[in-house]
Amino acid sequence: MMIELHAAVDPGRARSNNEDSVATDDGVALAVLADGMGGYNAGEVASQMATSFIAAELGRWLREASSQASDAEVRRAMDICVDNANRAIFNAANSNPQYAGMGTTLVVAVFRDNRVLLGHVGDSRCYRLRGGRLQQITRDHSLLQEQIDAGLITPEQAAFSANKNLVTRAVGVEDTVLLETHQHEVLPGDIYLMCSDGLSDMLDDDAIAQVLQAQETLPGGTQALIDAANEAGGKDNISVVLARASGSGGAPTRSWWPFRR
Repeated sequence: MMIELHAAVDPGRARSNNEDSVATDDGVALAVLADGMGGYNAGEVASQMATSFIAAELGRWLREASSQASDAEVRRAMDICVDNANRAIFNAANSNPQYAGMGTTLVVAVFRDNRVLLGHVGDSRCYRLRGGRLQQITRDHSLLQEQIDAGLITPEQAAFSANKNLVTRAVGVEDTVLLETHQHEVLPGDIYLMCSDGLSDMLDDDAIAQVLQAQETLPGGTQALIDAANEAGGKDNISVVLARASGSGGAPTRSWWPFRR
């Protein structure tokens, strides 16, 4: 399976600084997206630390492991890299007063033949467009999602809630973090969208699907999504990563694990 990646970040219309960060590695079909939070410039520091650290460390491991690593080993590598990034951000926040309380959401995807290993923390999301239907395949770690799950509010009410952007899990705010990971089948023609809430808060699923289906190229798609979010208000930074699958899947892999924590 061939994976094409394209990413873009925009500050939006309401903010002068940019606290979102993205990183992609076409050689190992890796994508990382983070939306930072914290005091002055601290969110920008946290998100940049997360994407650069994970892209470098996990990317290097994937190159060394090549196709010999099992899916379980890749998931373990994702956990370790995110744990290491979490500790680095947490330590920086505790040793520098200007970074106190900083943290970041995270989405990380590793595409392997006919599947994707997807991990996330917080309320940045991943969607899949397949056969004209858009589906959110991550579940927000947020107060709103907990209220929806408990039946206290409906998804429609959540769109107008004052509790938006209150996450229940983030990278760097505690000394440990739990990366939620899932594996999904990838089919030729699938498009995967990773985004910060600067996109998903501005556009509903129908609008996102409509924009994606109107574009033939991934660069055109990322820019069109950013433009649409800005036209809808652009109230936050907007980060977008698109991945498109083509071709066919490969053979199963065998076990391989030379990773040191």
